[in-house]
Amino acid sequence: MIYHYVQKADICNFAKILFMRILVFLVVLCVALSQCKPSGLSPEKEQELLSDPNLYHETVSHLTDVIVHDIFSPPVASRVYVYPNIAAYEIIAKYNADYPSLSGQLNGLNEIPKAKEGVSHNLAAVYAHLICGKTLVFSEDKMNDFLSNLNNSLDSIGVSQKTQNASMDYAKTVAKHILLWADKDNYKETRSAPKFSISDNPGEWKPTPPAYMEGIEPHWRKIRTLVLTSADQFKPAAPPEFNMTKGSDFYNKTVEVMDAVNNATEEHIKIASFWDCNPYVMNQTGHMMFASKKITPGGHWIGIASIASKKANHDIAASIATNTMTSIALFDGFISCWDEKYRSNLIRPETVINEYIDESWKPILQTPPFPEHTSGHSVISNAAATVLTALVGDNFQYTDDVEVKYGLEQRDFNSFNEASAQAAISRLYGGIHYMPAITDGITQGQEVGKYIIENVSVRLKS
Repeated sequence: MIYHYVQKADICNFAKILFMRILVFLVVLCVALSQCKPSGLSPEKEQELLSDPNLYHETVSHLTDVIVHDIFSPPVASRVYVYPNIAAYEIIAKYNADYPSLSGQLNGLNEIPKAKEGVSHNLAAVYAHLICGKTLVFSEDKMNDFLSNLNNSLDSIGVSQKTQNASMDYAKTVAKHILLWADKDNYKETRSAPKFSISDNPGEWKPTPPAYMEGIEPHWRKIRTLVLTSADQFKPAAPPEFNMTKGSDFYNKTVEVMDAVNNATEEHIKIASFWDCNPYVMNQTGHMMFASKKITPGGHWIGIASIASKKANHDIAASIATNTMTSIALFDGFISCWDEKYRSNLIRPETVINEYIDESWKPILQTPPFPEHTSGHSVISNAAATVLTALVGDNFQYTDDVEVKYGLEQRDFNSFNEASAQAAISRLYGGIHYMPAITDGITQGQEVGKYIIENVSVRLKS
């Protein structure tokens, strides 16, 4: 009996030991699996998930939010948009025969390195956009938070850590290549250039109320262009000569602005507000002054490019190409426009009307802090619209809801050219530009856009 008791006890103990060993093994296995985080996805399924164009559109939208938060000037914002987009595009073009590289097409841009095995080029393009964007903004923490959330989302849908790591490594290599090229565009040199000198000469620009800010980016003409051969390649006609004698051309153009504001319809006011896009709006309450953060005009058109890509059902590559070409048009458009602004150095309507006609008159929109001729909105909107029309098509109907998040209603357009024409005339309705700045700016922008389309080979494949 004792024998049998001992035998049963041994068996019982053995069973307990075996159970504990199995339990320990399972715990160790679970820990190992959680650390490895296998995707459980086939390469084809993983590629399908990483081909979602919304992955890119959300990244661009977040960069816009950070640009608004950091309050970049319109010209500088165009720089923050263009280099991340070019980095993303070059990765797509490197392994997609449908999209030719921009190296050799953009001034000073050399070919990016090739990727190693295991890289998702779509994911690497998004990562490169984020890395370049983070380098060019102030709020790096907001970019890091977005990247962290993105990676968590990739984990949740089963994208392997191996793919994420390989794609990030390649993105860092490409971002470094693009940022080294960006460092040679004279931007850093212009940061220490002299401030703009204000003159008392009649007809020359002076700071405007309520903040009386100094002229921004007076040296932007020195920034290296991407496609244009020089900042003054499409130099517009000079503005009318300053002359406030009644009946003179300049006097009549000034009265035209004043009348446009005084007789503005509700629709004109809505149009002016919709296209305001002024990141420098200052609000004054008593002795206190605070800024309202708004999207830049370039940011508005980047939003339109995304809207167009989504409606056209562009895949991620076509979406990146559309945004990249739009951002190039905006970048060179601002350089071309700013070259003329600080050459003609024309006084703003608000200043002229207050000094010569009606000291109590105010425009509908707040006058931006830089010279008048030509209209920045007219130039960059028509440059962007020309490029988008060439890429996506004319008579492209869409709803522009970019400004909804800033408290404005959406607007419907039958074409990009219709939208750019409305953006241009909004500056008269708002009381901040004479008509020659608008009409000459439209021509200037169209010439910039047409030159870019004719000299940069990018075709879309959705």
